[in-house]
Formats: sequence, C-alpha cells, structure tokens
Amino acid sequence: MTSEQSATMDREGAPATGYRLLLPSQWAQIPLRQGTEEAIEGILRAAYTRIPADAPPDKIGPYKRELARRFRAVVAGAQERNALDLYLPVEPVGDEEFNLGASILVTETTLPVRNPHGPRTPAAEIAVQLLTNNGAEGGDLSSGEVDGALAVRREHVAAAAPDRGAPSGSRRVEYMVSVPGDPDRWFIAAFSTVGGGDPRDDLAEALVEWFDAVMATFRWRHA
Repeated sequence: MTSEQSATMDREGAPATGYRLLLPSQWAQIPLRQGTEEAIEGILRAAYTRIPADAPPDKIGPYKRELARRFRAVVAGAQERNALDLYLPVEPVGDEEFNLGASILVTETTLPVRNPHGPRTPAAEIAVQLLTNNGAEGGDLSSGEVDGALAVRREHVAAAAPDRGAPSGSRRVEYMVSVPGDPDRWFIAAFSTVGGGDPRDDLAEALVEWFDAVMATFRWRHA
C-alpha cells in the first residue's frame, strides 16, 4: 500500500507535495488534518463485516460501540499531538479486532526555535544538538540519510504511563528527517510497539527491524 500526505516540503529547489511510505495492506492510514472521519468510518465498516453472522443480536450493538470508542480514542490522542497521519494495523489478531499495540505517527516540526534575524542553523548542527540532547534515558541515537536528507534515528523504551493512556511500557523508534531546502524543519515518523507484552521481547525486536525496513522505502513526493 502506498500512502501519501500533503506537506510543504522542498528538495533541490523543486517543490514537494508530500511523502510516500510502502506499508503492507494490513496497515491503514488515518489522515489527521482532513478526511479523518471518512477514514475512520471506512475502517470501522470493514471491521463490522467481520462480525459472525450467528452473533447474538443483543451483543452486536455494544460490541460495535466499544470497538468504535477504542478506535476513536486512539485517533483522538494522535490528533492532540497535531500530527499529520496515523498508521495502524487493522487486521484481526486473536480475539482483538484491531491490534492497537503498534502504531506509526507522522508529524512535522521546527527545531530549534531560532532568531528570525539571525543566520540559518545548518541541518548538520541541528542533528548534533539532537544527538547530544537525548531526553530518553538509555536511548540509542544514530544519524544517516533518508532519501538523500539528513536524518537522526532515536530508539528507546518508554515506561508505562497509565495516567496518559499507556498502561504498559513500549518500544519506540523515531526518525527525524531534515526537510530538504529548509534545515529548520523536520519530518518525524515515530513507531511504537508493546511487542508481545514486553517492549524488549523478540517480537518487539522483529517489529523494530520491520519499521527500519519501512523507513527505507520513504521518498519525498514532488509535484
């Protein structure tokens, strides 16, 4: 599945209209700036078609409402972070209609805040700041390129935060990619998984490798 989202990016002087990521068909894109409700309704309709035909009628309504509540809560949480896109695996796993234990959140930010009358901060210098000011204890940081743009990769294990809707710890990987032609702006793709219940287990390791492979497919989209 090819996913695209509009953004104002520029590469080598040619304006870009967004980005592309290649993801398996089990994953769905939920745009968070526009078209969100249409995407949610489409995903829920597909989920409802998988309800067994012999399910008790008095159970179907409550099941649908709870499914929609949980799914919308995840999307609302992503919107609160002013993100561009949320990607979720939407195929059933065991007794769960949606596997909400993994996600990819795409955002865009400006780092750092600079004096508009001062010189532009080179992307390489910002990368150094990101590498030396890591707020994740025990995190792993590295730098490289993604589709020709300077990128910083950060990986860490986040502790559980029940008060913020995270009842268990999670393994997180963030790719912060400098927007070509505008070193003050950064594209961020953040992956999170609880693994098989332990963010350091073999499943979490495999999913981190999978996300790295997904980011290898990242391409800027140009008009």
